[in-house]
Amino acid sequence: MININIDKKLSEKVNVHIASIEAKVKTKESDKELLELINKKCEEIKENIKFDEVIKLKNILSSRNAYKKLGKDPSRYRLSSESLVKRVVKGNDLYIVNNIVDINNLISLHTCYSVGTYDLDKVKGSITFTVGEENERYDGIGRGSINLENLPVFEDEDGKFGSTTSDSIKAMITNDTTHILMNIIAFEEDENLERYIEYSKKLLERFADATIIDTKITKCK
Repeated sequence: MININIDKKLSEKVNVHIASIEAKVKTKESDKELLELINKKCEEIKENIKFDEVIKLKNILSSRNAYKKLGKDPSRYRLSSESLVKRVVKGNDLYIVNNIVDINNLISLHTCYSVGTYDLDKVKGSITFTVGEENERYDGIGRGSINLENLPVFEDEDGKFGSTTSDSIKAMITNDTTHILMNIIAFEEDENLERYIEYSKKLLERFADATIIDTKITKCK
C-alpha cells in the first residue's frame, strides 16, 4: 500500500482520517447498472434533503468546520462533496465521465465526504496530506486555476495534485488508467470508515473489474 503521511501543519489544526483503497482496475464507460445505482441515490437525496440542509449534514459540516480552522472560507472554496450534493438537490444531472470517476462520485454522495481518486502511475514517491502555501496554485479539473493557500492538499515529490475542493489534472483518471488510489477524507473520527471501504471495494470489483491491492485508514499521530 502506498504510504500517506499527514503533515503536522494539518494535524495540529484539524483531525484527519483518510480511508484509502489501492486497486488495479479497468477504466471504461459506465454500464447501465452503475448508472441506475447513481440515479437511485440521486433520487433518494432529492426526496430527503432540502438545499439549505446540505451544509448541516454531519460529514459536510465537519469538513466545513475544518476549512474554517485552516483559514479557508468553505462558502467560497466549496468542498467537492458539498458541491456534488447541492447539484443533485437542485435537480441537475451529474457529469458522467467513466466508471472510476462515476464510482468516486457515487461514494461521495453515499458518504457526504470528499473522495479523491488518483492515477497512481502519475504519482511519484510517497504522498503527504498537507496545507497549501501562499501563492500556490494548480489547474483544477474543469475549474481553471485553484488557489491552494490554506487548502488541504495531497502532494508527491513533484508537488500538489489533489484537494478536498478540486483535484488537479496531474493525476486525474483517464480512460488509460489501470492503477488507482481512492481516498475518502474525513475531518473527524468516524466508526463508519471501514464500512465505507467495504462499500467502495464492492463497487470497484463489480463495475471496474478491480483487483484490490490493499486498504488502509491513516490517522493523525
